[in-house]
Amino acid sequence: MQLSTYLKIYPCQDQPGMNIVYSTVRSSVVLLPDDLLEAARRGTLPDEERGTLASLGILTPDREGEREQMLKIFDIPRPDTPFSAIVLLNLDCNLACPYCYEASFRGKEYMSGETAALLVETIRRERIEKGQPVKLTFYGGEPLLSPDLIRAIAAPLKEGAQKLGVAFSFSLVTNGTLLNRASAEELAALGLSGAKITIDGPAELHNKSRPYLSGNGSYEAIMRNVIDIFDIVPLQLGGNFTQGNYRDFPRMLDDLLARGIDPARVGAMLFAPVVPKAGERAVTDFNTDCACSYEPWLIEAGIFLREETLKRGFPAPKPKLSVCMVELENSLVINIDGSYYKCPAFIAYPELRIGSLTEGIADYMKSHSMDIWKRDECLECAYLPICFGGCRQLTLLRNGKINEVDCRREYYDTVLERVIRQDLEYQRTKP
Repeated sequence: MQLSTYLKIYPCQDQPGMNIVYSTVRSSVVLLPDDLLEAARRGTLPDEERGTLASLGILTPDREGEREQMLKIFDIPRPDTPFSAIVLLNLDCNLACPYCYEASFRGKEYMSGETAALLVETIRRERIEKGQPVKLTFYGGEPLLSPDLIRAIAAPLKEGAQKLGVAFSFSLVTNGTLLNRASAEELAALGLSGAKITIDGPAELHNKSRPYLSGNGSYEAIMRNVIDIFDIVPLQLGGNFTQGNYRDFPRMLDDLLARGIDPARVGAMLFAPVVPKAGERAVTDFNTDCACSYEPWLIEAGIFLREETLKRGFPAPKPKLSVCMVELENSLVINIDGSYYKCPAFIAYPELRIGSLTEGIADYMKSHSMDIWKRDECLECAYLPICFGGCRQLTLLRNGKINEVDCRREYYDTVLERVIRQDLEYQRTKP
């Protein structure tokens, strides 16, 4: 047995002679004394310790075999892998966020009833009838401006899935102004399993960055809805910050607590920087899940907000095995006209269209530079399992095409140890 390639090892600052060993494959953390770590390096560990460390991903039978597993990790989906699609219902919105990434092409454009019916027929035939679970994410614009479309898609898919014993659910990426208790209860009956809602800091900041079209602030309406529905629908909350305002964001967390929001009922708080617009090319809200930046202030802002989140008992995102959705065969974006893309940000790039509901999915290996991370430099990097080439969108913005990996080594060199130490600290202080 050998130490895995995909480990980071940090000396314990408060325990001389001890080491934090972190597996980027399993997200497991082990405290090892110097002698056991050295024995692991030499391959002389006792059987019991060797078995334990192997089960946690710290040890591997051989590194060459581990490398081959990484090369094939996304090639053969498990039979129970769900089909996951982001479905754009419209390009309309009831807010007027000044940083809106879709402003250049947003308007009164909606998916037609005919396209929605074709979507249902296609998913039922190609996924549900073949026994594949289905998870949709309704997106926009503001998806709740299209309640009839949500019903028209979710109701027949849920019914068809139930008849065949196949799992079906959907979530929302919504500004939260229209997701009140009545709508949440109705949608939960149709399969609503979660909602992502953006709150850009305390009231005075949020109302400037996410006002209604009238100019009035939306903070109170969103907060009322969050309070009314968090016991019905699992919520992921977060916000978009700037260099000048991120230190005020903890007051939003305090407001949530003061209003009776139980941190245990909320998903990981996801804060992300406002990303500059790239000319007429759109950058969608989904960049908050995957985009990354290495500017010193952004790294410090991320660590600060994560600390303040954990301090108040809210969960924070953890580094884990993840990959750009472009790599995943069973992940797709369906635009309002029924066209297919591999990332919501790519909708602004017609050349990255990969098919449609009527045409099926075309070969996108070359256009999307698939497997671009399958090279020695990446395969030998300890960060590969939490990176896999980074965000294709950022490469596209920098270069105008996907022609290189978005290497995250510098970022993780700076951030990962601090994140792991944060988690260890707050695990120790939990009652």
